[in-house]
Amino acid sequence: MSDTNLMLPESWAWVIFFLPLISAVVITLFTRNQPQLSGWISIAAVSGSFLLSWLFFGLLQQTDVVQVPAITWLSVDGLSVELGLLFDRMSLLMLLVVTGVGTLIHIFSAGYMKDDPSYSRYFASLSLFVFSMLGIVLANNLFMMFIFWELVGVSSYLLIGFWFGKASAADACKKAFLTNRVGDFGFLLGIIILWTLAGSVQLDHLEQRLVASPAMLGTAAGLVGLLIFMGAMGKSAQFPLHVWLPDAMEGPTPVSALIHAATMVAAGVYMLCRVFFIYQVTPGWPACLAFLGNISALDIIAWIGGFTALIAALMAIQQNDIKRILAYSTLSQLGYMVMSVGLAGTTAAMYHLTTHAFFKAMLFLGAGSVIYAAHHEQDIWKMGGLKEKLPTTFKTFVIGTLALCGLPPLSGFFSKDEILATAFNQNKFLFVLAVLVATMTTFYMFRLVIVAFFGRARSDSAEHAHESPRIMTVPLIVLAVPTILAGFFGLDAFLNPAAHVSANIFDHLFAPFNHSPFAAVFGLGAVLLGGTLAVSLYWQAQRDPLPEKMQCLAQIMRDRFYLDEIYTALIAVTQGALSFLADAADRYLISGFVVRGVQGTTDIMGRALRLVQTGNLQNYAFVLAISVAIILLFVFRN
Repeated sequence: MSDTNLMLPESWAWVIFFLPLISAVVITLFTRNQPQLSGWISIAAVSGSFLLSWLFFGLLQQTDVVQVPAITWLSVDGLSVELGLLFDRMSLLMLLVVTGVGTLIHIFSAGYMKDDPSYSRYFASLSLFVFSMLGIVLANNLFMMFIFWELVGVSSYLLIGFWFGKASAADACKKAFLTNRVGDFGFLLGIIILWTLAGSVQLDHLEQRLVASPAMLGTAAGLVGLLIFMGAMGKSAQFPLHVWLPDAMEGPTPVSALIHAATMVAAGVYMLCRVFFIYQVTPGWPACLAFLGNISALDIIAWIGGFTALIAALMAIQQNDIKRILAYSTLSQLGYMVMSVGLAGTTAAMYHLTTHAFFKAMLFLGAGSVIYAAHHEQDIWKMGGLKEKLPTTFKTFVIGTLALCGLPPLSGFFSKDEILATAFNQNKFLFVLAVLVATMTTFYMFRLVIVAFFGRARSDSAEHAHESPRIMTVPLIVLAVPTILAGFFGLDAFLNPAAHVSANIFDHLFAPFNHSPFAAVFGLGAVLLGGTLAVSLYWQAQRDPLPEKMQCLAQIMRDRFYLDEIYTALIAVTQGALSFLADAADRYLISGFVVRGVQGTTDIMGRALRLVQTGNLQNYAFVLAISVAIILLFVFRN
């Protein structure tokens, strides 16, 4: 490989990275009053990053890693923090997903947001968000990753609360921001402990040192793993930090597609896969966590992922808002991915992350098309009969639904099968849980499609719905292509070149049944069972029959197991106690003892001195004589 071939892509690496930031700055400073121009600048920036990313795809066919020369940002007594870009197979795949799906979401936004008075602000925030995500994806060290991790939090705050005039939107962005700070605090502690013990934050240096000395972290190994995972719990919305994600629906629908498909929520899974070498060290727990015994950090991660997948699927079954159903679906699929990481299936997790980005982005944009066409109605029980009125949206939405359910030969079948096969080989209990979640996924997604698109219109908005403009339907059609074909792209082979993948299309189609027939059969059975149950219950139904059949359980699922109410009560109690202590400390200790104590002492001394300062010459002469007498007494006594 010649130096010329190397230098061209490396010289463009920073352009890929900074294009969205330049877009955000230009829109904010110069084109705020030119909304159409702002939109095209933002679209051009993310499109440019996507096209330039393909330069590195060709380069990585010849080498596995491309390190772009770093810029030293901070150097303090043994700690050197750089801004450096790392291109390898994992980061390149994520880069293509973020910029590719992001480009289509930008184009869709141009139609969806065309009448919004804050059009320019929307695209400036969108560009900032993409720049922040690129920082996470391409970071070659943990401190740089954390900086952009926080910047993603800021930009998501701006987007979720874009319509901040609505109280629900303002509350949702605060909830997302504060919940993520809890996870990020643990993430930062994990980075600091890791740097203290390993002496570096560079990803390649850390991996080399931990491979060479697996016992380097000692008894802190498990704690470091869990603290790092806390960051993923926040960004990828894992239990118990999952509560922010459904409320993020308050932002514009394209924002939901961007956050829930290819970017923010995927960042946690990507980060775990990127630093997976931390979880391969000699296990150990500090004394305070010794009760965990032989349980590893990966075991805890796997079970949290599995539980999140289950509880989110249960919640989705009784939601009626089309965007919230998809939000809980995202939570459930993220649980799948995290469970796979916990079971040491990082390739399966990244594979499903990639295919999920395609069909979930298409589903969210499809939901946006439905909402736009139905005059911003989001309740599926006020829709119905949209199949004929929105033919393109309907067809793409059904394709996305079938891919999410895991029906062959769509992409979701292959990636979900990888996770099921991993669970079957590693943990039979989690495999059973995963199959159960797959059944529920098919059930609630078929419920959504049947109620929203079939039957008769249940409201005027559904009766007068019409297909969305081409600027919104074309991205749906484009996303349908990888949704259908990504299973044949060889993404698993790209991530793991050592794996053998047959070039024969029929061999590849039946590969899941060959390498793990039990997992593939049960996965397909889950689709058939869930679909059959949904059709039998909801075909031609005018209202949801489950509340009558399940009584209070249906109410509990609709109310999200009252977790938000429990958190609200806990926060009220703890916040009330802390407020009382803070008030007592301020009122009695600081203000009463310190401030007023000093004030009182000074006041008493001032009053005493004022008795002496009378202005009478005889008094002053008397005090002078007494003072001289006292001084002479001390002198002669000594």
